[in-house]
Amino acid sequence: MAQIKVFGIREQLNPMKEQLSIVIHSVLMDVLGLPENKKFQRYFPMDAEDFQYPPDRSAAYTIVEISMFEGRSIETKKNLIQQLYKQIHEKLLLSIHDLEITIFETPRAHWGIRGLPGDELELNYNVEV
Repeated sequence: MAQIKVFGIREQLNPMKEQLSIVIHSVLMDVLGLPENKKFQRYFPMDAEDFQYPPDRSAAYTIVEISMFEGRSIETKKNLIQQLYKQIHEKLLLSIHDLEITIFETPRAHWGIRGLPGDELELNYNVEV
């Protein structure tokens, strides 16, 4: 399981949402082995005055937060971050300086999905990669 939140300035984020969604999910499938039908993404286009960022970033500054079950190796998480940077930069021409990625891991028992705690779910993919 992985849920994605993407934050950015409305005028910058909205035009790239569709392509960004495709790129993010493609990387999640390649690196984490998530199934194609497990796409959970939410976008938060914000007014410029509500989205503060350092002066060395541009208006295209974008934050990607990934919440997922714990259990992936350090190498897998590093690969996920590296592939997101690479693919987003190549396909959307977003500068690596204007992208921040954070992974939040949670024990499966701390998720509630389809009426069950996450550790009681039968998954059709492996979390321990």
